[in-house]
Amino acid sequence: MPAPYSLPDMLERIYENQLALEAAIMELSMWTANQGGAQTDENVRGALETIDENAGHIKQALARLRAQNRE
Repeated sequence: MPAPYSLPDMLERIYENQLALEAAIMELSMWTANQGGAQTDENVRGALETIDENAGHIKQALARLRAQNRE
């Protein structure tokens, strides 16, 4: 079991924060669209695509770090 403040543990928490922020921003984006801000919603969703792409890379890197720590 990794130490509570190990690099993989800290990065996992940052990753979880990123997912939470992504969900919150999506909620705001949907609200904006419902209020007639279609252009703003479109811009926000474009930024969220980048967050989503990066989340996949972060998750893979975390898995590799955790595997290295087990060796």
